[in-house]
Amino acid sequence: MIKLKKANLSNCEEIHTLQVKSFQALLDKYNDIATNPAAEPIEIIIQKMNQEFTDYYFIELENINIGAIRIVSLDNNVFRISPMFILPEFQGNGYAQSAIKEAEALYPQAKNWQLDTIKEEPKLCHLYEKMGYKRTGKEEKFKENLTIVFYIK
Repeated sequence: MIKLKKANLSNCEEIHTLQVKSFQALLDKYNDIATNPAAEPIEIIIQKMNQEFTDYYFIELENINIGAIRIVSLDNNVFRISPMFILPEFQGNGYAQSAIKEAEALYPQAKNWQLDTIKEEPKLCHLYEKMGYKRTGKEEKFKENLTIVFYIK
């Protein structure tokens, strides 16, 4: 069973390491330096961690951090997941679903949730749709084979 554990500024290096490992396969596949979190320098995570409207949580399994999730408060009642990631060796076990449920439960005041993902990755789209997220109709094409699709719940 996973738990979410609040992260702080001293955890930026570990978050960065987990993020790079988790997104590296997608970076290799799409070569999307501009949008892929694996290409993000640690300084960006530090900047995000310092934002008063951002919360980072480790996704913890049996006292091991297997990923993380960032929750952004867009206003008092609208929240965004950006990004959420789990190490490749822990993917496919339902941990992402549990992490989303846990994250949503931490913000009971939420009127809606937003996120985006790669349209060309059916497993990612299926995960979010299974969790009740609906496509907004907004899409951004970054490359011939890379489209970001937006969701709301």
